[in-house]
Amino acid sequence: GVRDVLFVYEENRCSMTYMYEYPEYLKIKLPKKTARRYPAYELYLYGEGNYAEENKHLLLTGIPVLFLPGNAGSYKQVRSLGSIALRKAEDVDFKYHFNFFSVNFNEELVALYGGSLQRQTKFVHECIKVILKLYRDGEFAPTSVAIVAHSMGGLVARALLTLKNFKPELINLLITQATPHNAPVMPLDKYLTDFYTAVNNHWILKAQDLRNLTTLSVAGGFRDYQVRSGLAFLPRLSQHDSALSVVSSAVPRAWASTDHLSIVWCKELILATIRAFFDLIDENTRQITEDPKKRMSVLHHHFVRHPAKIFEENPEAFTELKGAFMWITVKASKWTHSVYNDSDGRYFTFPLASHRKSYSHVYCANSMLDTSSWIYGCMNSNSSMCLEATDLSWRAELLPTTKVVMLKLQDYPSLSHIVIQVPPAVGNKYTLDCEFFREDSRTLQLPVTHLFSFGFSSSKILLNSTGLLYNVQLQHFNQIYQAFKIYVESHCQSLKERKPSVYRLHIPWSHEDSIIVAKVPSFTEISAKLHLAQPQSDSRVPELNIYSSPDCQYEVILKTSLLQVLGQVIRFHAGALPVYVISNILLAYGGQLSTLVSTGQCSDFSRELVRTAKPYKIEPLISVVVLLHGFNWFREMWESLSLPEVDAAVLSSQDAWFPLVSLTLFLFGTGIAYWSGVFFSTSLRLFSSLWFAVFRPTVLPKDNKLITRRSLCGVLSLALVSWTTCGAFAVLIIYLQYLFKVLNSKVCSKTYKAKTPHYFQKQSSMDSTSKATQSLSSSTTIAEAISSLKMHVTILNLFTWIVLLSLPSLVYWLKNLRCNVRLDPDPCRSTAIILVCILEILMNSSTSEVKSSKLLKITAKVPLPLSVAMLAFGRMHLYRVSHFVIFSLLLHVLCCVV
Repeated sequence: GVRDVLFVYEENRCSMTYMYEYPEYLKIKLPKKTARRYPAYELYLYGEGNYAEENKHLLLTGIPVLFLPGNAGSYKQVRSLGSIALRKAEDVDFKYHFNFFSVNFNEELVALYGGSLQRQTKFVHECIKVILKLYRDGEFAPTSVAIVAHSMGGLVARALLTLKNFKPELINLLITQATPHNAPVMPLDKYLTDFYTAVNNHWILKAQDLRNLTTLSVAGGFRDYQVRSGLAFLPRLSQHDSALSVVSSAVPRAWASTDHLSIVWCKELILATIRAFFDLIDENTRQITEDPKKRMSVLHHHFVRHPAKIFEENPEAFTELKGAFMWITVKASKWTHSVYNDSDGRYFTFPLASHRKSYSHVYCANSMLDTSSWIYGCMNSNSSMCLEATDLSWRAELLPTTKVVMLKLQDYPSLSHIVIQVPPAVGNKYTLDCEFFREDSRTLQLPVTHLFSFGFSSSKILLNSTGLLYNVQLQHFNQIYQAFKIYVESHCQSLKERKPSVYRLHIPWSHEDSIIVAKVPSFTEISAKLHLAQPQSDSRVPELNIYSSPDCQYEVILKTSLLQVLGQVIRFHAGALPVYVISNILLAYGGQLSTLVSTGQCSDFSRELVRTAKPYKIEPLISVVVLLHGFNWFREMWESLSLPEVDAAVLSSQDAWFPLVSLTLFLFGTGIAYWSGVFFSTSLRLFSSLWFAVFRPTVLPKDNKLITRRSLCGVLSLALVSWTTCGAFAVLIIYLQYLFKVLNSKVCSKTYKAKTPHYFQKQSSMDSTSKATQSLSSSTTIAEAISSLKMHVTILNLFTWIVLLSLPSLVYWLKNLRCNVRLDPDPCRSTAIILVCILEILMNSSTSEVKSSKLLKITAKVPLPLSVAMLAFGRMHLYRVSHFVIFSLLLHVLCCVV
């Protein structure tokens, strides 16, 4: 599954963008108050060559666009947009041009730590005010700024609208690239999840107030394994008519999936973005148009359906057909015309009257990929010539090798003829095809194979007809956990040169189509899987559109791909795997406490994991709660108890969950917990052997007090470290201290084992009874030490995962140490102080103290309900996991005392 996500995807089809002159970044001076409040952040203006020289005095006359980088992103990533926009401006002699600004967020890791997101948002607000002030004396001074944002920068841009003193009219256009809008990729701290909740709730509740802001979200597709495309779709309840979400594989003239970084420089996508920017300009204001409808129609033109024509806001209803071309009437239902070095133009007319009874649709394809009009509708029912016609080229759609039009004859009752214009083509070679057909003859249904067929069974369909277009409907393909391999094999009757076939996997409820161009004849493999599940209100069916070559036979074979199904599970739920691993370790820890109650000795971690990690003890309860969440009375009762939402219920409402996924993840978690335990104990054994070989301690282990002056000093000093610097740093220190203690205990017990036989051999004068008594006492001591060691190793294993979950805030703190010594806000501060107190006591404890406690039976039973609670409330909130672990360890500490 991991391999499928990280390595099995299409090759990079993006071209690199290049600068033709040396890029320069001019630092914009910020107001003193702003610079003092945000010392780590900066604002830059992008430029190249002469253009950069001209703008050094900041006498700007262009259209402002602000670029916001994402997690660990650089302000220099603006160069692809800025450079191509500059070349485009040169093409129009600088009649219009854009000024690209970029924010330096100091490459902060905001995807891992949410504490600085609010600070970044407020800084961007200040930047917008500074940018607009630069234009205030100009003739065409802008009143708003367009924003292009990558990754987490897109979330920061959307968060601007949640600020109390922010005016929504300051932004008119927002384009986000691979931004996880719906939820964080890894919900590692409360600040991150709260920020997401605030932004998404605001956009849903204030949707009517945001109609003047046009938003486009572009996702990277399956190549982007950092941010899955499902997260990049804007919330569905957001404004329906002013927000658009697309996957890069569906963007016309790009048709390529991008990884998380290449989406910033992918030339095909950048060209689409810049073309859209120039089409958005209002000629009167020389700024981006204030008309939301025009903005959406421009974005649809460049990012959804491109008719192979230059954008026009209001194209003329009728066009005059000029030129002394020959008029030729075509009465056949299927027609092909090849053009090569033709100096004479022609008009081919297709009378519709004779075809309306027999056929429902007409389909035409043109391999000349220019932007001129080529197909018209005529209303002269009596004449074979037509001087004035409706331009049907706007109904066309651009594909990689051809532009196609499909018209439903019933929708055009007033048309008498279809006219195809073939202009003179000197030096050009292209082909035109047209055919009339009945829709039911070209629409075929292919039921997808069941999930549990594991690829052993297949669905097949054979296309024997000689048509130009087929729509294969993939029945029952609507869930994110479905994944298939589709094989399309083409056979042709003759070996003549043919134009390639185009296969498009069309998903009707979201713009996530993928297109493959294949030679004819060929054997092509297509991966079919979804970024977004089918909404309950949508009954449309995904289709495989085959734009075929004439006189060829196509066979379509569909099989379930088990590896890609596992890939989908990992893609959608890998972020929850740590919760399942820790849950399994906690169950094994509870099992060890149970054996301590029953036998007085602590058993092996691996043995207890096998015994206690039973999904049927956990999953049914969560599934019942999710089922009850579907009833209003239960939800009201749940909310009245102030309980947080069950994560599985939220995922289920988003069509991203089903019980089998939870079982699969639990088994994955058990496997990872088992092998991490094996690795952990093996590593400890190896290090203790090295330690034993080098130092060979001579001191026999003594009984430690739970609380000593030294431990109190340690607690106070680490609490001070946590409070004044970073909580995760204190957690790491206490972890290393605990690790050292466990290693030392292991070495001491090994020394004690080795010395005990020699000790009794030397005491030859002792009688046999005394020897037996001391031997029994020594055996008991060794057994007690081994038992304690097993418990410590499990606690350390559990604590290792807590440290890993807190590491991101530590990395963030270390990266920003030169700016601030204290991490504020700190998601780990209170957790760190509690953990330090608990672990300072636990590292001095032994099983002999614990097994005599009255609380041990209760403590042994608690890990099971805690594991259930962890899976119920921690899957979408990873930071909650440490709270459940702390509670369990706190009871262990009480067992040592009571």
